[in-house]
Amino acid sequence: MFIMNPISGTSNKAAIPDLIDTTLDKDLFDYEILLTERAGHACELASNAKDAGIDVVVAVGGDGTVNEVARSIVHSNTALGIIPCGSGNGLARHLMLPMNARKSIEIINRFEVHDLDYGIINGYPFFCTCGMGFDAFVSMKFAESGKRGPITYVENVLREGLKYKPETYVIEDETGTARYKAFLISCANASQYGNNAYIAPQASMSDGLLDVIIMEPFDVLEAPQISIDMFNKTLDKSSKIKTFKCKKLNIRRERKGVIHYDGDPVMTDDNVTIELKEKGIKIIVNPDADKSLRKPNAVQTGAAYLFNEINVVREDLTKHTRHIQALSKVLQRKLIHL
Repeated sequence: MFIMNPISGTSNKAAIPDLIDTTLDKDLFDYEILLTERAGHACELASNAKDAGIDVVVAVGGDGTVNEVARSIVHSNTALGIIPCGSGNGLARHLMLPMNARKSIEIINRFEVHDLDYGIINGYPFFCTCGMGFDAFVSMKFAESGKRGPITYVENVLREGLKYKPETYVIEDETGTARYKAFLISCANASQYGNNAYIAPQASMSDGLLDVIIMEPFDVLEAPQISIDMFNKTLDKSSKIKTFKCKKLNIRRERKGVIHYDGDPVMTDDNVTIELKEKGIKIIVNPDADKSLRKPNAVQTGAAYLFNEINVVREDLTKHTRHIQALSKVLQRKLIHL
């Protein structure tokens, strides 16, 4: 069963039914195509397909459609297929599925299915990332804007980023409890948000662990480097990032607010619980995926190291400058007194 969201992303899907008809291996599959009509409709269609014993439900759309289909077939024998047609396509990109619809259908024909992990945040399943703080705040602004695409996302980041105030969080996992002041906290089952923005370059969907990313507060001069690190797959090397892995964690924050699951924002209370479900979903994967490409190359790693060293020096210079300014003020007061 193909479940197609006709309005997700920025691309026209009119040609996809014909592509399915001409490309899908009909010796292997019988199929039907259903269109979603409203938010949540993909959940209903996928759940019905699972109950009917359908072998594969293919999400034709963006991360929202993928999430609706996927969460409806977890812990079943029905596998998830993806034809990525969204604005971010985070899960498809992590799995190294082709962004081309015909090639995605050819991957479905090869029917290599793996049992992979997924996560749950306050009852909401996620397959790529979830979190709170600035990324959840931007997800809410993005949803409110009514527009899609990376340009809209960047506009929201630039407009809202400079006035966003970091919060204090108390994080408890299997090893203990710690307090952090953070710009954002992200929990990643897969490596990226979408559009090749890697929030957790080392994340794996088959290791039985969540990658937790704590981004500490930073100033406007540091923001460009953080963006470079994210697209260079070197964010975990940044001096502003703390990371660890766990199976389950609880986060207490100062007040209730927005969280996101696979980019969809929702308001929850001040207590947030996140846990991993091992091998909970069957997904058709790309047999030819070169997983080494998820890792930064030597040039990217070297550049990240160099930029971080520059940031350390700049921070030291800033501290020395402030110290000199403070001494200058003391001397000025003493001179005035004299």
